[in-house]
Amino acid sequence: MLGVNIREPEEIVKKSVRERGYTFSVLLDNTAEVAQRYQVRATPTVYLIDRRGLLVASAVGARPWDSPQGRSVLQELLAVK
Repeated sequence: MLGVNIREPEEIVKKSVRERGYTFSVLLDNTAEVAQRYQVRATPTVYLIDRRGLLVASAVGARPWDSPQGRSVLQELLAVK
């Protein structure tokens, strides 16, 4: 898992990561180049990419990824070889 933050100051991002207990890397997209390349129009936008590097799903807006349904989706994705 990898997070990308768009145009927020580094200190605010670090504080948010700490407060939310994220255990994955969060990169800073200071120029919004990544957001433009991936056509992000709202945040959060989530792209699920399988082990082969193929986009398998996307979601705009917050989702309960720690819910049973969310965990199931992620577990299925991780099981694909």
